[in-house]
Amino acid sequence: MTSGEIFPASGEFVLNKDRTASKPSLAQRLFSEWVGTAFLLAAVVGSGIMATKLAGGNGAVALLCNTLATGAIWVVLILVFGSLSGAHLNPAVSLAFALRGALPWRDAAPYIAAQLVGGMVGVWAAHGMFELPLWQFSVMARTGIGLWLAEIVATFGLLLTIFGCLARIPSAISFAVGLYVTSASWFTASGSFANPAVTIARSLSDTFTGIAPTGVSAFIIAQVAGMLLAVAVAAWLWPNQQVWGRTCSDWRRGSDRELT
Repeated sequence: MTSGEIFPASGEFVLNKDRTASKPSLAQRLFSEWVGTAFLLAAVVGSGIMATKLAGGNGAVALLCNTLATGAIWVVLILVFGSLSGAHLNPAVSLAFALRGALPWRDAAPYIAAQLVGGMVGVWAAHGMFELPLWQFSVMARTGIGLWLAEIVATFGLLLTIFGCLARIPSAISFAVGLYVTSASWFTASGSFANPAVTIARSLSDTFTGIAPTGVSAFIIAQVAGMLLAVAVAAWLWPNQQVWGRTCSDWRRGSDRELT
């Protein structure tokens, strides 16, 4: 595969100069975001449950197993759904791309809704596979300045990883995101949620990866702050970057009208 054959995470892609693939419909893109986020949360929560069962109380081993599974599923999901919906699977990513003119605002809300519902479905699927009550709330308290700062850093780094790869090596996005998520799960105090849909969904699981509902809003505020910071920095570092086939300055020219 050459760099001209496919532009990852675009929602539309070119096979060659003479033959193009039709842009996926909104229904196809929303389904991709829904099922992709469901698989993401099934992997995050399910691997956490399995790791707890097998680690014998060793928290470090459990975290290692959980983060390896999470990083691996990100690579797979972006490779599978990147050419359909962009494989955002994260409201922070969808908002960032909307702010940079890469995702029409009229599509951003449905994307986020699909991600939120998909995340909850994925949690319930993990509970069902391990024969746990489907409906539950986490009691794992995750709060404090250190954890909120960690979520800003984690989300900022995730968005810079995506924009940086789009600027230089688009085909590496899936592997870069998987590696970043795996690494950030260890170097951030919060475990690198970096995703509002994941945060909300994990509050519905009283397992290894859970977060108490009382801590959700602060995490999401920190994630949005990290996303906004990343958008600002990326627009400065790569002002003429191609994102989904548009330059990052297109938002100034009403990109919603252009991206039809």
